[in-house]
Amino acid sequence: MSSELILGIDAGTSVTKVVAFDLQGHQVAVAAKPNHYVNLPGGGCEQDINRTWADCAEVLRELGSRVERLADRVVAVGVTAQGDGTWLIDAAGEPVAPAWLWLDSRAAAIVEEAEANGTTARNYPITGCGMNACQQSAHLMWMQRNTPEILERAATGMHCKDWLYFKLTGVRATDVSEGVFTFGDFRTRSYSAEVLANYGLSDLARLLPPILNGAETNHPLTEEAARQVGLKPGTPISLGFVDVTCTALGAGLYEPGRQLGVSVIGSTGMHIRLASSADDVVLGERPSGYTMCLPIPGKYSQAQSNMAATLNIDWAVDLVCQAAGVLGLEVTRREALPKLDARVLEARPGAGIWHPYIHTAGERGPFVDANARAMMTGLDQNVRFLDLLRSVYEGLSFAGRDCYSAMGHVPEEIRLAGGAARSKTLRTILASVLGTPVRAGTRGEEGAVGTAMMAACAVGVFPSLDEAVQSWVIPSLGEITQPDPELARLYGDLFPIYQSTHRRMRDIWRDLAKVRS
Repeated sequence: MSSELILGIDAGTSVTKVVAFDLQGHQVAVAAKPNHYVNLPGGGCEQDINRTWADCAEVLRELGSRVERLADRVVAVGVTAQGDGTWLIDAAGEPVAPAWLWLDSRAAAIVEEAEANGTTARNYPITGCGMNACQQSAHLMWMQRNTPEILERAATGMHCKDWLYFKLTGVRATDVSEGVFTFGDFRTRSYSAEVLANYGLSDLARLLPPILNGAETNHPLTEEAARQVGLKPGTPISLGFVDVTCTALGAGLYEPGRQLGVSVIGSTGMHIRLASSADDVVLGERPSGYTMCLPIPGKYSQAQSNMAATLNIDWAVDLVCQAAGVLGLEVTRREALPKLDARVLEARPGAGIWHPYIHTAGERGPFVDANARAMMTGLDQNVRFLDLLRSVYEGLSFAGRDCYSAMGHVPEEIRLAGGAARSKTLRTILASVLGTPVRAGTRGEEGAVGTAMMAACAVGVFPSLDEAVQSWVIPSLGEITQPDPELARLYGDLFPIYQSTHRRMRDIWRDLAKVRS
């Protein structure tokens, strides 16, 4: 068996990690380091750009200390990272400001304005995407109005993975998925002058880097970067697609001949369906979600994203821990969550309807509303705590069905990624709410898998992603969880009520936000 390795870098919001895979797709080793960002008054969320590179280099060196002769064995490196956000550098390659992350909501008012004046609606048929405060388009519009001096110093507008690719190779570029869904035409897979003009950003077209497909193209690791990361100069580096797309590929979104979906259930929720052609992309009446090109000719992923997924469960469990603390008991979330998760299926289904908008940034899919807030409806005196907790799990699942409904229909099978995919409780409830089988992988690290597969294609290990998926992804899929027929009927009756409730709440959320401000 070959000792050669493919590395996948996945610089997420919480953790930067590097995973080493052998050429059969088996995980050999992993190294990781917590990420750091700061929340600012007014909705800001920023990350130190240079520190991000330093952390990535450190993690690569750490992997080298764990894997014998790593530098000699690596045949390619793929890099993906958290999506959206704005990473600006000058002509010398130095940051001109801290990075704005996807969690940044400073541009929320601009998004509302763009929706009201028709800008979002004009761009939607071209980009296939809604507009929200996490996107680079909104960030640049905010900077135009408030900090034009930063834009004057900037030479290139990047995203997180683009920055790491630049530091590794010296090449300024972005990928097909993120470059196109932000400023492009999904049908042509290129930037759109019309989209930029609609946003009022034509003058900033100079900031947009060339678009690459990392499954076909690679660049060599520079001498300086090699010294910092502990790999050989000239090692092929592939620019992966945005982390959501790489995670979907690694989780099994694409399997020739099937109409599949992927739900990533982490702190946030991302629900993704495969579109087999541009004509198969479903655009709703109101602009929302993302249409992302796949590194496969003619294939797309459509995604709707909940701002908060397991954050809701964390919040509920933390309340238990806080209550225990008031009573003089020491209980941590890590201790409480497994015990509570194991009991949820004992509770009464449909005891309440939970809308999972617990994040202070509101909701972004399948509707965009920064004022949206979580709520529980339908309670009476017979509801117990485990009933409430079950309603939270059900609410996450209703939110997923809401997202798939906005994209046309629920796919024939949903494959799961993210930390919550390990929960049998969540898999059972989700399958019953969606009315379709769900299936979690057995490996994890799907984002690193996706970008590593792209890198493997770029250097000829596989002739195409079809072969890479058959070799790396299909063998790692776990057992199928089927819907419970009785639960599916109940949830089918509750789902329209879930939708009707949040549609009627917009004015109330807005009034509440005014009072709180």
